[in-house]
Amino acid sequence: EVQLVESGGGLVQAGGSLRLSCAAAGFTFDEYTIGWFRQAPGKEREGVSSISNNDEYTYYADSVKGRFIISNDNAKNTVYLQMNSLKPEDTAVYYCAFTYYTGSHFTDQVEAYNYWGQGTQVTFSS
Repeated sequence: EVQLVESGGGLVQAGGSLRLSCAAAGFTFDEYTIGWFRQAPGKEREGVSSISNNDEYTYYADSVKGRFIISNDNAKNTVYLQMNSLKPEDTAVYYCAFTYYTGSHFTDQVEAYNYWGQGTQVTFSS
């Protein structure tokens, strides 16, 4: 079974940066996609970004384009989400998720993923 461990959340101020990490283990096929989602209090979980392990496919939500960068370190089986120019509306619990699907569709959707991490909190501090 696939296990995902997120890290890197914390408090951040206006315009600040954080880097989230998602370490994956236990997968059995060579092709997969890891996505980042977030969920703010009272809101539905939304797709933020995703990347296939061969870097062929990436996705960014409109709300984070130009500010967030997703990347792979296949040697470490880890995906990073570099978050820059953070805003109060970025406050949420961030989850990484795993699917054996690779492609340009559906990777922003919760239903496309089979495995989830425990989440890491990102909080905007004024």
